[in-house]
Amino acid sequence: MMLTLDLWPTLSLVVVILSWFVFAAVFLIFGDKTKSPPDKTRAPGSLVGVVLQGMGYGLAWGIQRARFSPIVPVGVSGKIILFAVILALAIASPLFAFRARQTLGKQWSVTARLVEGHRLVTQGPYRIVRNPIYTGMFGMLLATGLAISHWIGLAIAIIVFAIGTMIRVRNEERLLRAAFGAEFDDYARRVDTVSFLRDHFEKSQDTCHPGSGHSRESGD
Repeated sequence: MMLTLDLWPTLSLVVVILSWFVFAAVFLIFGDKTKSPPDKTRAPGSLVGVVLQGMGYGLAWGIQRARFSPIVPVGVSGKIILFAVILALAIASPLFAFRARQTLGKQWSVTARLVEGHRLVTQGPYRIVRNPIYTGMFGMLLATGLAISHWIGLAIAIIVFAIGTMIRVRNEERLLRAAFGAEFDDYARRVDTVSFLRDHFEKSQDTCHPGSGHSRESGD
């Protein structure tokens, strides 16, 4: 059976694949190669969040719709709009994460931690959101889902990814709040966390957060 290629969905898939190469390079190639300072405190529980975020990506890639087709039935103009959204996410997400990774420097890690001489990072992308790396990761999930996932798969992936992100952010911000106290609380009042979790965290401000997604962003 011949596989018919639809131009805009096909271009979307190509863009997302290229974007993933760039996103991986942000952490594997262009990251800070100097030795990280010794750990002062670590929150191993954040690893559960890492696993759930990975599962979210796996669901987005694994529950696919018909190849080279749009996520919902639309005409040519709709396909062009979807492509434009995917292209914007595929470009902005790795760039935003890369800038955040640069800003964190040697303080970055996969699991939530504080290092010797740890500082509260509030500049660069951290002036916009407290968790810019997680924001970039979420953008990559959306771009991937819009390009290849069945809409049901994308919906499930977003839920699983969001739960994983909440776990990581809570672990990270708990460390940050313990280390920086009022300084962190003031920062948290001024700057939102990951945008798609904003409402949740505004309602649970008292139970919060450091690491990867945020100012200390262990992994974010």
